[in-house]
Amino acid sequence: MTQQMDSLKLSAQKRAAIGSRQSQQLRKNGWLPCIVYDANGKSFPIQIKRHNFELFLRSREGQNFILDLDIEGDKTHKVLLKDTQRDSIKDHLLHADFLEVSMTRKLKISVTVRLVGESIGVTQQEGVMEQLLRSVDVECLPADIVKEFTLDVSNLAIGNKLCVRDIKADPKLAILTAPDITVVSVQLPHIEEEKPAEEVVEGAVEGQPPAEGAEAAVPGAAEPGKEKETKETKEKGKEGKEAAAPAEKGKEPKEKGKESKEKGKEPKEKGKAPKDKTK
Repeated sequence: MTQQMDSLKLSAQKRAAIGSRQSQQLRKNGWLPCIVYDANGKSFPIQIKRHNFELFLRSREGQNFILDLDIEGDKTHKVLLKDTQRDSIKDHLLHADFLEVSMTRKLKISVTVRLVGESIGVTQQEGVMEQLLRSVDVECLPADIVKEFTLDVSNLAIGNKLCVRDIKADPKLAILTAPDITVVSVQLPHIEEEKPAEEVVEGAVEGQPPAEGAEAAVPGAAEPGKEKETKETKEKGKEGKEAAAPAEKGKEPKEKGKESKEKGKEPKEKGKAPKDKTK
């Protein structure tokens, strides 16, 4: 379903003062500096009453509309609101751009899609409705421009959706957006599953003592019975080493004495050599 555009008029004046300082002065005096662009790319500056234009836009924000711009001392121009600039803090209008249109030449615009009705998937089945597309691109003559498209979602149940092809538009309007794109759908609510709590070893957290009556599980720690056996084995091994130490020390003098006897035999062998010569 489409909503047709109303015939709108707006009074304006030609603007001679150009520049940031002049524009600031105009705003202080209650005027809004604007620019009108024609079909040939040329432009000329105008000014309109800012308060009146603010009220005019309040009920038409986001809509497309053709204005009869009545410029004082000039002819009436058919224009389309192209863009507006606002103060980032106070949200006051700072500037506006208008595009002069030919009533016999088609143009491309973006038209808002508004949802109407209450989905049975939400009211009766506890589903969640999500609008995935909020506007579609359209080509038409200026006289055929519509305010918005509406989609009735009353019969939309869980698992159902409405696409661009479900928009009912006048044959004079050519919707350029792909027909298979989803505009709105109703799905089951997404519920996150609770993850099972991880097993935490008591006393493993730094700075927290183990629970009373429970022993802290430390990696590499021996069991109580094994710990006792290991300790006794170490003690016996230590005693054996101490007993073996004197025996090793006793062997050292015997080895030294043997070395002395071997040295004593050397001169006797040397002494025998001359006796053999005399014979």
